[in-house]
Amino acid sequence: MEKPKIVIIEDDTFLGEMYVTKFELEGFEMHLAPNGEDGLKLVNKVRPDLILLDIIMPKKNGFEVLEELKKDPKLRDIPVILLTNLGQKEDIDKGLELGAADYLIKAHFVPSEVIQKVKDLIKR
Repeated sequence: MEKPKIVIIEDDTFLGEMYVTKFELEGFEMHLAPNGEDGLKLVNKVRPDLILLDIIMPKKNGFEVLEELKKDPKLRDIPVILLTNLGQKEDIDKGLELGAADYLIKAHFVPSEVIQKVKDLIKR
């Protein structure tokens, strides 16, 4: 069976690499992009099963990336989990309205919980 593919779009390299390591240990194929622009290119190339997307990043923020993904018929069905430190209700509402499958606040979730959420979403 093929490994599920995940693209992480995260400008915090330490955090991004930590997630890549944890997910690889769980049997995922991981791809990491440092900003929204590179992230969109990577998603187009890799066609992942799921995207973990930060919101505050250079070049394109997560909301802009999410909007572009949802406009693209080839990419719109890929589930996107926003993984961010923005915890304001209006940010959460905006992310979900734009089509995110879930909205996780980094400070509230340890990596193992994020991995479990990803596994639950990919199973659907």
